[in-house]
Amino acid sequence: MADDLALDEVVAFTSDLIRIDTTNRGGGDCRERPAAEYAAERLAGAGLEPVLLERTPGRTNVVARIEGTDRSADALLVHGHLDVVPAEAADWSVHPFSGEVRDGVVWGRGAVDMKNMDAMILAVVRAWAREGFRPRRDIVVAFTADEEASAEDGSGFLADRHPHLFEGCTEGISESGAFTFHDGSGREIYPVAAGERGTGWLKLTARGRAGHGSKVNRDNAVTRLAAAVTRIGEHSWPTRLTPTVRAALTELAALYGVEPDLDDVDALLGKLGPAAQLVEATIRNSANPTMLDAGYKVNVIPGEAVAYVDGRCLAGHEEEFRATLDELTGPDVDWDFHHREVALQAPVDSPTYRKMRAAVEEFAPEGHVVPYCMSGGTDAKQFSRLGITGYGFSPLKLPEGFDYQALFHGVDERVPVEGLHFGVRVLDRFLRTA
Repeated sequence: MADDLALDEVVAFTSDLIRIDTTNRGGGDCRERPAAEYAAERLAGAGLEPVLLERTPGRTNVVARIEGTDRSADALLVHGHLDVVPAEAADWSVHPFSGEVRDGVVWGRGAVDMKNMDAMILAVVRAWAREGFRPRRDIVVAFTADEEASAEDGSGFLADRHPHLFEGCTEGISESGAFTFHDGSGREIYPVAAGERGTGWLKLTARGRAGHGSKVNRDNAVTRLAAAVTRIGEHSWPTRLTPTVRAALTELAALYGVEPDLDDVDALLGKLGPAAQLVEATIRNSANPTMLDAGYKVNVIPGEAVAYVDGRCLAGHEEEFRATLDELTGPDVDWDFHHREVALQAPVDSPTYRKMRAAVEEFAPEGHVVPYCMSGGTDAKQFSRLGITGYGFSPLKLPEGFDYQALFHGVDERVPVEGLHFGVRVLDRFLRTA
């Protein structure tokens, strides 16, 4: 079991990593190297031989392997990203890169997404080294760059250019799972991610006849684009249930003592109260217009107008997504993928999932572990190219009132010290039995 030093280290490591500003503004504007060197130094202190890898100078990834005792067993990938989204200091109660520990809480950008998990991994690995413990199966530890943008400098680069480092890995764990969800009636639910919607960021382009703003123009590119964007924004996507979402709905229905009527999902969600939040974003594809770009002067009709749409699709429903976008954009607007990644699906009856459930239940016996599908995506998408099945498992115990989902990319991101201690204990237990 993780020792007392591991509990101290996870707090210190979380705070230290937050103080290393790894803001990813997109377009290559980020430098993860200082955080990567920090992680590598602590891995080396545990007797490992971390490798630092870059596609672009300063965009550094770290990979190390812990050899297991069973050389015939499949390896497990444990990964976390080092970059964070931007934070505007003026909006925060505490400076977002202070890493301040106040009243039992660690404050700062990355506290939940996901320098807390990075710190947990380091603390567990170092505790094992002090104990002289070796896991049953090889464990590959990876800290990646660029997850908050395209992952081209991070997990995508590692999967494409350094696949040998992940030899034997069949499964992986990373962010967004095994956190406390309070349903408002006293229940504590711990959702473990066993799937992700696919990413389909779209670029829409409308073309027309440029001209003077005072003249009648039936070929106005802005009008065509606006009409298409409105159709997309107002479209009601049909319900489509993946195996993971079916399992989530079935288990939640049992927890709340209601009939799991999967033929009327909206009615079922209405019976689940706040717990419906865990699945309502993943029962259908979605497409949300997010950016518009057209024109350069108020009295000039431009010949081209562009929009961007954040599309997400469920596993097995990509073709429906494409066909629907063709219909909604119509004949006057072209569209293409600006960025695209696959949807993921992981089994909820696997030995690994059962061991994750058991590890959470050991330290939160009052909790209820359920599977769920992430509405967004993680580095598991890129690692899936190597045949690695990904789960979201970064355990965190949160008190009532700590809205985990709202803290992701939100103002005043923070994590309780006790939550980090819980995470280390659960992660340690799972990895020892995995």
